[in-house]
Amino acid sequence: MPLFPASLAHRLAWLRPRRHCQLCDEASDHAELSICSACQTDLPWLGAHCQVCAVPLPAQGMICGACQNKPPSFARVEAPWRYAFPVDNLITRFKHQGQWPHGRLLGELLAEHLSHAYDEGLARPQVLLPVPLARKRQRLRGFNQAQMLATWLGASLGLPVQHDWLQRRIDTPAQQGLDAATRKRNLRQAFTLDAKAQVAGCHLALVDDVLTTGATAGTLARLLRHAGAQRVDVYCLARTPRPGDG
Repeated sequence: MPLFPASLAHRLAWLRPRRHCQLCDEASDHAELSICSACQTDLPWLGAHCQVCAVPLPAQGMICGACQNKPPSFARVEAPWRYAFPVDNLITRFKHQGQWPHGRLLGELLAEHLSHAYDEGLARPQVLLPVPLARKRQRLRGFNQAQMLATWLGASLGLPVQHDWLQRRIDTPAQQGLDAATRKRNLRQAFTLDAKAQVAGCHLALVDDVLTTGATAGTLARLLRHAGAQRVDVYCLARTPRPGDG
């Protein structure tokens, strides 16, 4: 009896390392993703949300009161998930503990989500722009998670990425845990556009990990629109509910 399967294809499949799910550690039934179908189904998918800022809402196809009263500078937020377990844990381990495989998995799933959205009519941007990180925090962390996500998205979706067009010129305090008004005060004059950036007439997409109040995205979108950008979208992994919402 031969030690290996007869066909070369079967032999190569037998030798190929099997992917394991990053959540349950069982063998993944996806050819390219390190997550099994059961765990992927159980992720906290966003569901009904505002058609502009993506905040969770009780019914689909609505625009939230905040966006109706004061439309943001960005046109649309695309996010697959609510910021809830286990996505929140994966994001934290990615950006605060340097566990890049978790970020890569989430980036691949975000690219898959965006591909479906393009097929359903979402306009493709011309350029992806990662949200810049404060220099001090980037030195301590060793990387900018938004830049890594943008790089993975660009490779998967065939979109160019400009890492240096947006620059943070003031190291503002960390935004996490602050209310919307404090976040906006922190961000005044915090960002600038590189002199070589060519944004006039362009459709751009900002890339970040989580959208909370939308203050950072709004500030950057406003900067880009003032420089002549035609449209600015926001791509992120997860959206938080507003304080007090379920």
